[in-house]
Amino acid sequence: MIAIIDYGMGNLRSVQKAFERLGVDAAITSDASVAERADKIVLPGVGAIADAVAELKRTKLVDTIYKSIEIGKPFLGICLGFQALFESSEENGGTECLGVFKGTVRRFPEDPKYVVPHMGWNDLSFKKDVPIYRGLKPTDYVYFVHSYYVDPADPEIVATTTNYDNVDFCSSIAWNNVFATQFHPEKSQDVGLRILKNFAELES
Repeated sequence: MIAIIDYGMGNLRSVQKAFERLGVDAAITSDASVAERADKIVLPGVGAIADAVAELKRTKLVDTIYKSIEIGKPFLGICLGFQALFESSEENGGTECLGVFKGTVRRFPEDPKYVVPHMGWNDLSFKKDVPIYRGLKPTDYVYFVHSYYVDPADPEIVATTTNYDNVDFCSSIAWNNVFATQFHPEKSQDVGLRILKNFAELES
């Protein structure tokens, strides 16, 4: 079973429905004990990073996230759930995040030629071989909605980059059992379903 972490923010049902289309058992839960019994963890989310981190701490789900990653359980962060894994964000005047990885979440620069948020379809530049991207092509597009992007301290964790607003930003990471995407696989049609299928098929 895949546990989709519910911390009161995000498009939980759309993530669950995407797994259901694949015939994968995925449960939305805010219960740490349920998440700990799951084979895999998904941390989705949209909204304000400060509220997200505060709610994860209040519900004790932060400990579940740390423990799941530490024991090698496959973990997928999506959008805000990706950004939350880093040390800090420029959002809300500066917010301390979970610190699983070193790095900062930065806002796209002001530029009259570009609209912020970055919203819509864009491509991925693959930086290394990652199991959740098996079967994807460089011409495949995925769906983004975000005003902030992750700037990891360690380039080795970067799985893909994407260009927007003259910024080549990290659009996903992969490190051991942890995968996280700035884009929304659950909104990326067949390409996104392929990514979620690959994640669901990872060995626990």
